[in-house]
Amino acid sequence: LKMSWLRFYLPLHVLMAACLCHSIKAPTTSSQQSFRTDLFNFYHSLILADGKETTVHLMKDIPKRYYFVLEESRVLSPFTITVTPCDVPIEWSIFVHKASASLPGKETQGDHDTQEVSKSQKAPSVVSTIFNYKGNSVETYMGMSSHSALYMLEFLSTERDTHITVYLTTDTTSGHLYPELPMDPRIDVIGVGHTTVTLTWKHSPSVLQHRESIQYCLLVNEKHNYKSLCAAETAIRSSGMKLPPTLALSLSPYLLEPQQVMILSNSELSIINKVSSGEVRQICMGTKNTYTVPNLSPSTQYYFDVFVVNLLTNASAAYTGTFARTLEEPEPKVTELKDGKVIQVVLDGQKQKSYSLQYQARHKKVQFSFQLCRGQVRVHITRNGKTVASENISGLKYFSLKGKLLDTYLVQLRSTEESNSSVKVQVSPHFHKPLFPLLPESLKIKSFSKLRTCNSVTIAWLGTQEKSKYCVYKRRIEEDQVWRELQSADRCSGPESRHKSEKVLCKYFYDLNLQRAVTTETIKGLDAGTLYLFDVYLFGPSGIPVRYHSKVVKTRKKC
Repeated sequence: LKMSWLRFYLPLHVLMAACLCHSIKAPTTSSQQSFRTDLFNFYHSLILADGKETTVHLMKDIPKRYYFVLEESRVLSPFTITVTPCDVPIEWSIFVHKASASLPGKETQGDHDTQEVSKSQKAPSVVSTIFNYKGNSVETYMGMSSHSALYMLEFLSTERDTHITVYLTTDTTSGHLYPELPMDPRIDVIGVGHTTVTLTWKHSPSVLQHRESIQYCLLVNEKHNYKSLCAAETAIRSSGMKLPPTLALSLSPYLLEPQQVMILSNSELSIINKVSSGEVRQICMGTKNTYTVPNLSPSTQYYFDVFVVNLLTNASAAYTGTFARTLEEPEPKVTELKDGKVIQVVLDGQKQKSYSLQYQARHKKVQFSFQLCRGQVRVHITRNGKTVASENISGLKYFSLKGKLLDTYLVQLRSTEESNSSVKVQVSPHFHKPLFPLLPESLKIKSFSKLRTCNSVTIAWLGTQEKSKYCVYKRRIEEDQVWRELQSADRCSGPESRHKSEKVLCKYFYDLNLQRAVTTETIKGLDAGTLYLFDVYLFGPSGIPVRYHSKVVKTRKKC
């Protein structure tokens, strides 16, 4: 069959259809029978594009067929077909119809624009199955052909409606649409912690050749591994979410759904999808082939999939997925509490976020006292295993509890933020000797703008009905230090942490009438146009200080 000769007459697919419909031998399978029937409808069939990825939507139990034609060649011509299931397992097959080398017929003399096909002579032809597969893995068929042939691909989903992608190419010399996988495409787990897993994998040859347009993306979930990026995206969408067009994410901004969180740091793009089965985390880390996944839950099994993605075509190839279980969370250290003794607990927001204290009651009534020094802390108290108190604390907090002799109390402290937190704790049966002094309604320090001068400021604070000692300290600061000083202040630290030169004065005062329990102080000897940080410390009978909220005041530049 001379392809150049055919081009002057009928289109190839029309001629092949007409010829094949007359000459197909008796089929040996039902698929081959349907193949012959399909040829009659060739005008209305689906032609598979060469060199382009095609998305095919399948209805349950309804086969779908695509065709392509290979022309005659003097040498063996390679071609490849890659099929990627995006959800459930599918069945797919490749059938080929090969016609004879010459087509019976004759040319009309003097007219080379027409051709009469002999109806009395039939070209022998054979329909054969050259490949079939059932499953949900990405599968590639590589074939060779030197004869003119018509190929049919048949796809079938027996579980539910789904979609797949199909890629046909007859040009195997101009590069690959899909990034290449290394000879060993496994992902190795090289480290497991309580909240982290470290992974490594061998570089894709495509990364080494085209570093600018190739990157690795990691998918983390608690359900199972995915054999393709297409399957992973389908699973997330089926849980009620919309995804960005692909995980092959450029770093250009796009809109995220409310259930998504995007984190961009150190050239790594992370997207956390909140789905019903837990988090599905996507991380694109450029061309790094070692990565430590952070912020995992202890004692939890995670599944990890790495995809090498072509940023220019959005095509991807999947490494062999792996899984790992994070280590169990260590039992928190339990510290014994003793009557009247004050301890300060520091909680590391990154490593040790919780701390446990135990106390055995020697009296029926006990009082737990907490002073939050820094950060945010949640307190949970149980008595003999049953919860008796649980809440976030701010400033000072007392819990007065009544039980039985020798009751066992367990106090669990947990940081509720990533930065460090600290809290002072005391337990005592003596209600008449509180740990902290009697506090005013507010711990704010007020400054009077109209009373500011170039070298002095006037501040005021509330007192109580109890005679107490108040000490004032000042410190000069810069504009860029204000926010940090106010945020990082340790509200439990006393004057012992201050330099002696910062002390302004100490005084006693009280008033039985709370409306008049206010004191003012004018601090002199300051520099003009300068910022100062003022602190007031209140001392009660126990000697433990309570620090008022710091106040920043600036003296006038001109007077």
